[in-house]
Amino acid sequence: MGSAAEGSAGAVLSSRLSSVLGSRTNANLVFDILDFLQSGKMDEVSAAIQTCSRLFEALLKKKELFVGSLPGEEALVEGSCSAVIKYRMWMRHRYRSCCNSLSKLQSHHNFQIQELALCTLMKFVQMEGTYPLAKAKWKSNYLFPREVLKCVVEGLIPVKGDGSLLISRFQEFLEFDDIRYHVMQMTEEMIARVMDMHGEEPHPAFQQNTFTLISGVSLPRQESKLNNFYVKQKKIQETWKVTQLKEHKKVFERMWLKFLKYKLPSSLYKKVLLIMHDTILAHMSQPTLMIDFLTRAYDIGGAISLLALNGLFVLIHQHNLEYPGFYQKLYSLLDPSIYHVKYRARFFHLTDLFLSSSHLPAYLVAAFTKRLARLALTAPPEALLMVVPFICNLLRRHPACKALVHRPVATPTDLPSALAADPYDMEEEDPAKSRALESCLWELQALQKHYHPDVARAAMVINRPLASQEDPISELLDLTSYEIFDRDFKKKATGPVALEFIQARGLLGQKNDICAEHFALE
Repeated sequence: MGSAAEGSAGAVLSSRLSSVLGSRTNANLVFDILDFLQSGKMDEVSAAIQTCSRLFEALLKKKELFVGSLPGEEALVEGSCSAVIKYRMWMRHRYRSCCNSLSKLQSHHNFQIQELALCTLMKFVQMEGTYPLAKAKWKSNYLFPREVLKCVVEGLIPVKGDGSLLISRFQEFLEFDDIRYHVMQMTEEMIARVMDMHGEEPHPAFQQNTFTLISGVSLPRQESKLNNFYVKQKKIQETWKVTQLKEHKKVFERMWLKFLKYKLPSSLYKKVLLIMHDTILAHMSQPTLMIDFLTRAYDIGGAISLLALNGLFVLIHQHNLEYPGFYQKLYSLLDPSIYHVKYRARFFHLTDLFLSSSHLPAYLVAAFTKRLARLALTAPPEALLMVVPFICNLLRRHPACKALVHRPVATPTDLPSALAADPYDMEEEDPAKSRALESCLWELQALQKHYHPDVARAAMVINRPLASQEDPISELLDLTSYEIFDRDFKKKATGPVALEFIQARGLLGQKNDICAEHFALE
């Protein structure tokens, strides 16, 4: 029954197509073809898209669509132009209606329909490059079918729904320099339009779809490569903006700044910050323009602040950005969660870089060292195996801080006494006022009694003079509890293992336990 219906729809559409292309007097039959695009049956919609593709491809080749600035449809009644010109204007309007319908079909519930609509629109983009519908003011003028590509972009980033699958299909078109350039322009325009329409906080789906699209945009490294055009040009002019890498960077920059101007969901903040260093800042003409976004993200706290460090590091070290109070803010990020967060390795890698300068004051390094050591008392073994060498490296770089090791230590087995005798103020947010240099690293001595032998062994390094060479920590940054367990599990015993086994009796092991009476283990 389905195949019969498909054959019927296909026969009707084929008949209408032949009639429209056969005579201008049958032009109104185009409405029948366009109506099938609204059908609820996928086979009919699919057949209608393919028919529209053949129809307007033929009309473009025959130059039956009006060329130039298209007047409104009311001008067809009031105008005094010839019947042929009116026909071409009227058919151009039908072509525009078809493109708008195809744009909406990119959000169809069936992905095959989405993909077919996308590919048909992109085919129209290429066809209009060969048979332009705009008039060039000069022979060297650059022409591009912006209207059709705009329909594509609007369909790719709907305000509601998930467009990620179709965007991934569109990625191959972003390899073309002209498509990428105009998509960036149109995305920037659409962000502004949607924000004005829906307020500063539109539907999260729009922001997610927009991010999915623009995060896939990657600019070439060399300007000489900007000649891979999807819309073929008779001769590429070096004066065209689309051929200049600096212009691509400007559009890229404006697009991202427009997107990041508005408040983002927490999950999207993290996604943006994860690609900030390699995907965004590397292609911007003025990376320092990102300072407002990065400082805003840095002030949010938690994992978002940790991720913002990467971008700030690039701006501080490569673009001479001055960030007052940076180390105080970095110090405030040191809380118990840093040993447990997903981005622990990235955070400690960047913190290591920030604290690598020999020009840092001793009180600052001592404050970081002491805070890390205090937090280590509640850290998991995989974090401790990394942070103990980290602390030792800080002491090697800054000899003035070695006083923390050699100063007399409170009895580490008595934690309340050690805390009471310690002048270091853990609650002080300003490292200069924390009195860290007056303290000592009794925490590392406490860790020498850690239940995990590897941690205890690592903490004993302070019992002897530190070697001048730093310990490599890169391999320890991503260490996981699973890796530690797997490593310990594979260890082979080197000698006899002393075991003591007491037979379990009862459920709670109490005297006269009723469970022991009835369920004693034999």
